[in-house]
Amino acid sequence: MSKPSHGNGWEDRTLLEGPQTRRKDLGLVLRSVRDFVRGFRALHFVGPCVTVFGSARFNEGHHYYQLARDVGSALSHLGFTVMTGGGPGLMEGANRGAREAGGRSVACNIRLSAEEYQNAYLDQSVTVHYFFVRKVLLFKYSYGFVALPGGFGTMDELFEALTLVQTQKIASFPIVLMGRDYWKRLFHLVQNMVNEGAIRPGELDLWLVTDDINEAMSHIRKHGVEDFGLTSRRPPRPSRILGEPRITAGWTTQ
Repeated sequence: MSKPSHGNGWEDRTLLEGPQTRRKDLGLVLRSVRDFVRGFRALHFVGPCVTVFGSARFNEGHHYYQLARDVGSALSHLGFTVMTGGGPGLMEGANRGAREAGGRSVACNIRLSAEEYQNAYLDQSVTVHYFFVRKVLLFKYSYGFVALPGGFGTMDELFEALTLVQTQKIASFPIVLMGRDYWKRLFHLVQNMVNEGAIRPGELDLWLVTDDINEAMSHIRKHGVEDFGLTSRRPPRPSRILGEPRITAGWTTQ
């Protein structure tokens, strides 16, 4: 087996290509732990978030970009910190909408060879090496999830959220898909899963598919604020000694 080149992404290929030397496996574990520690420190005080998923490939001229800005703005007015993967496209749109609305905008980015440069609308961010670390951080701080139109990465994150709620690995946080026309074939596929008995009919209630920002925010308020007893309170103070950043929180747990 040839060794992977040391270009972008070589650590991931090394991690996933099978057994390595003990020393190399230990190095991969330690790098993962370092990413987790950096992520926990960077995001500890961001307050309850809603994570927005979406394609990096729809630029500012695309109508989905404006949808992302509207979602980010609406979530900020609802009192949540907007979290994304930190890249361009619809992630940038959601972060930008939050920033323009005077809300909090954070991200967990990942090192890739293309597309995933960090956007300019972030109050706080962390960059990690591995997708699994990024997923943990995106889900750890969130009380809801919004899926905007996207590709494989967006689908992966969306179904991760659905699976975690379905299996009760996380609480029943609201999951909203924005864009009925974009998602309608996926919804038909999932309906067929119900018809075939692969999932239970009630599990379709795990998500809301809509074009209406107000409907989406009402759903998130009901199932992400009221159901979990979130209230507006003063957040804990970060430690200057530990170099912890301060981001003013809106909603927090009672």
